[in-house]
Amino acid sequence: WSRFEGDIAGIHARNQISRLKQAGITVDVFPFRGKKNPLAYWRARRRFQELDIAKYDVIHAHHGQAGIVALAQNQRPVVVTFHGSDLQGIRDQRGRVTPLGYVLRFASQWVASRADEIILVAEHLAKRIRNRPYHLIPAGIDLTRFRPMPMDESRAALGLAADKKLILFVGDPNRTEKRFWLAKKSAALQGAAEIIIANGVPPENMPLYMNACDILLVTSSTEGSPNAVKEALACNLPIVSTDAGDIRQRIQSVEGCILCEDDSAETIGAAIEQALKRNKRIRGRETVLEFDENALAEKVIMVYRKAVSK
Repeated sequence: WSRFEGDIAGIHARNQISRLKQAGITVDVFPFRGKKNPLAYWRARRRFQELDIAKYDVIHAHHGQAGIVALAQNQRPVVVTFHGSDLQGIRDQRGRVTPLGYVLRFASQWVASRADEIILVAEHLAKRIRNRPYHLIPAGIDLTRFRPMPMDESRAALGLAADKKLILFVGDPNRTEKRFWLAKKSAALQGAAEIIIANGVPPENMPLYMNACDILLVTSSTEGSPNAVKEALACNLPIVSTDAGDIRQRIQSVEGCILCEDDSAETIGAAIEQALKRNKRIRGRETVLEFDENALAEKVIMVYRKAVSK
């Protein structure tokens, strides 16, 4: 993975690899950058076919588009984990699937129809696959890293103001499905609050952001099973979110978290105001204990065994 040193875009896969190795599984990584370019995938397939595939027991691809490369060989079973945008399609600023998004969706469904075993990170993605059995295994979180910490110490460590209301936005503002424009517009209705963007943050620093801020704001038009939400819950950080992915399932029973009834800036702004006025941490950690990375890695290993047994 050293080829992409400093790139945390695939941190969910990297963390899983680490846990698999700890469990005694030997893992080699075949990294490549697709960059939404079909030629990049064609080149990756060519390079992949040159590997000594026979020395492996199973091939595991993260994201549907990576499955296109994994299926370039037929010597070993293929397991594919779908994370959301692959099966749902890339969205524009208004939440509509783009032409390229439809291509990605079609390609991912093709991969799902041919993989030996498939893993979905959220139940709602099942409607995008056709009559295929699947395993439901969300991306895990590191519960030893993501834990409640004093707000004042976290702010001091990050150099953040001690006397402001801080709204945390996690992700790349340029990713259209994240709708950062909506987050800005909604937060602007609360003039005293400041948005803190956590994008490209080293993993070891993310818990500081979770504990330094007053709320996590999610304005996505589409999601799979966003880890930022589970990590916020592990840190007892209140969440205000649109109804995307499996977020409803994660936060609807947690007092202090708000799932917005619609996607208007006014509704989201009112929810932000309500959460900030409450001015109290939540009891979210107890709801995410099941997402411990070690336990989920064992489930992935069971999928490998099933694929190999075929």
